Amino acid sequence: MSEAPTPAEGSARLNTGVAHNARVWNYWIGGKDNYEVDHQVGDHVASMFPLVRDIARADREFLGRAVSFLAGERGVRQFLDIGTGLPTADNTHEIAQRIASESRIVYVDNDPIVLIHARTLLTGTSDGVTDYIDADVRDPDTILDRAARTLDLTRPVAVMMLGILNFVLDTDEAREIARRVMAAVPSGSYLVMTHPTHDAELGGEGQIPAMKFWNENATPPVTARSGAEIASFLDGLEMLEPGLVSCSAWRAELQAPVVVPQYGAVAVKP
Repeated sequence: MSEAPTPAEGSARLNTGVAHNARVWNYWIGGKDNYEVDHQVGDHVASMFPLVRDIARADREFLGRAVSFLAGERGVRQFLDIGTGLPTADNTHEIAQRIASESRIVYVDNDPIVLIHARTLLTGTSDGVTDYIDADVRDPDTILDRAARTLDLTRPVAVMMLGILNFVLDTDEAREIARRVMAAVPSGSYLVMTHPTHDAELGGEGQIPAMKFWNENATPPVTARSGAEIASFLDGLEMLEPGLVSCSAWRAELQAPVVVPQYGAVAVKP
């Protein structure tokens, strides 16, 4: 295991005067790692677009179903979780190692508040491995180089990109990041993705003014995309059933889950 960054490093970069996505998201799902400024911005965004709290919960539940499916039904034993977010209950390593204790998980994030809590993510089973990389999604080469210290990139890897490419505002750049990461992993690997949308059929129009407010009052800036744009991030891969759908509906246990304007998909590299 590579040496984990220290909480002091994260503290030095932490700005508690501006709302930050990792902390606001944590606030929306009922966590405690947030500040008053995060409550204020989070509450205002939720007043403009009440579905945002449902999106946060649905995204988290999608992660649980996707990891359980890949570790359980598909036998995946390696996960590269890019855009980790703050630790909560049932993180990727906890789900995967509960199914297969030998699973190896590498988390990647560059949020200072996540860095402070990184050591919580580095606890796992004695025969599995968890690691944390302090790196930016826009630097896939560094991510892959450092991930290779823990993961065997000649064997299948599930690449998790949940709610992360929406912070890469240029669509071509976001597409290239996904392509670059998936080019480095072998056949039988998976890309697991969620991404907010402005598509009307998922009720996404209301996100546009809420995101404008967010971008003027919080960090980092975010963008929604159409289903067609999001699907292009999966070019060259084979989407598993049910395809690109509201993340709340992907292999959902409920017959009629709340539809949220956040697409989710799992695709395999042929």
